[in-house]
Amino acid sequence: MRQQTKQMIEQLLSFIIYRGSTGKDFQELALTLFSYQFEHNLPYKKYCQKRRKTPLTVKHWQEIPAMPIQAFKELPLACESTRTPEAVFLTSGTTNAEKRGQNIHPALAVWDGSMMTAFKQFVLPEQQTAAIYVLSPAEDLNQHSSLSRYLTNAVKHFGTEDSRFFFKEKGLDMEALTTALKVKESRREPVLLMGASSAYVHFIDYCTERDLTFHLAEGSRIFDTGGFKRQSRELSREELYESFSRVFDVGPNSFINMYGMTELSSQIYEVTAQSPRFEKVNPDWVKTLVLDPETLRPVKAGEVGVLAHYDLANWNSCMAVLTEDMGFETENGFVLLGRVEGSEARGCSIAVDELMRANGK
Repeated sequence: MRQQTKQMIEQLLSFIIYRGSTGKDFQELALTLFSYQFEHNLPYKKYCQKRRKTPLTVKHWQEIPAMPIQAFKELPLACESTRTPEAVFLTSGTTNAEKRGQNIHPALAVWDGSMMTAFKQFVLPEQQTAAIYVLSPAEDLNQHSSLSRYLTNAVKHFGTEDSRFFFKEKGLDMEALTTALKVKESRREPVLLMGASSAYVHFIDYCTERDLTFHLAEGSRIFDTGGFKRQSRELSREELYESFSRVFDVGPNSFINMYGMTELSSQIYEVTAQSPRFEKVNPDWVKTLVLDPETLRPVKAGEVGVLAHYDLANWNSCMAVLTEDMGFETENGFVLLGRVEGSEARGCSIAVDELMRANGK
């Protein structure tokens, strides 16, 4: 690993974990990271040059070109050598199993620092640990899943001794989870449930078929993430939360949704106790722009557009990522509306075409 990379990592960790102890603000560090990625990430450099954006012309973080998310499926996006990475996270491949997006991590220190700092802020702000019951695979069962890494870190660093994973090689152990929740219920001990949204749907269906309900203790929380990705029947956010209330007997102030992407290195949170409008809130080292789907210029506050995330923790690939998600800005964050469809995707398609031409594809 080159010395410049080590220095970049140190600056990012200082900003993320110690909230700017380097003396740099988001703007300054974003421009520093853009220069680093422009110099060492060749596909990204070509794309930026195609859009006539370089470290000499970009004066504000909002001017940094956002890499279309499609590029993570098509090109090796990395500043450091890809020969011996500490981790390679892959997308689920639900849209195209043969082309899965990848985010290469030569070292996970920044990824882990981002995860743990934000988890403490948004999930456990008032306590150090919790009894964590996980409905999705741990890292040892899915080494290329960023969610599995996330869940494993949560249990390792924030879980009490009785924290457990209930997903085994054969799938979710419904009986074991039911028994464990009944024990917590009888002892009036709170629990933090964590897992993919689809895993909850399977467990909710299991409970409904057996007329099972729980009365979880005060202080319990229900954490879901990842949507459904054709792994279960789909529910709206309102329907899922209604099911949580019915099956677990917890109020809406106990629900936490995490918005994460393989192509990013940080997570964004919706905590219903703080944002009843299904509002997503970024940690300090992540910014989100809402862009006009045709021009890819920022829209006025409150207008609907396509989302671009600027994640300082995404140091090895591309800090700025143009998603395929629609949403609108709020006072504290943004509201996610769904995927870009049809004619809405024109600007995104043009960006992808520019990317591929710039890289000879």
